[in-house]
Amino acid sequence: MKQKLFKFPIVIGVLAALVAIFIAGGNLYFFGERPFEIKLEPANTAMVKKGAVIYAEYCASCHGADLEGQPNWQSPDADGKMPAPPHDQRGHTWHHSDEVLFGVTKLGTAAYLKLEGFESAMPMFEAVLKDEEIIAVLSYIKAQWPAEIRERHNQMNAAGKG
Repeated sequence: MKQKLFKFPIVIGVLAALVAIFIAGGNLYFFGERPFEIKLEPANTAMVKKGAVIYAEYCASCHGADLEGQPNWQSPDADGKMPAPPHDQRGHTWHHSDEVLFGVTKLGTAAYLKLEGFESAMPMFEAVLKDEEIIAVLSYIKAQWPAEIRERHNQMNAAGKG
């Protein structure tokens, strides 16, 4: 009598382990640690150039070609949505960590920050831009800040604040 090469319990065990790894990896990616570090690179010239091109295509129409944002950005508009804030030193972008900026850009403000009832015109870019492209755009934005603001942002990131 021939011996089976694969035994049913072993195959089921291997499949269950693979499914568990896939689920755990997905949960870590979406709800916990990412498979890569979210770190903006404003000193990386190639990344900043790439980010400038992507920013001009996807972001400048709302946030302004010079990062100036929309008028009255701190008050809801007629639709009850918050206008696009400036991304220069006058805005609040630099008050948020690299991780938060990435999450808000990828998943949208309300979804990432879990803000019930929050209305924003900011779209999710998850299906539009790759993670590396989002990091490039944010690196471009950070590269435009004065040195003292970039340093304060670096210190906030290092302290784990948000």
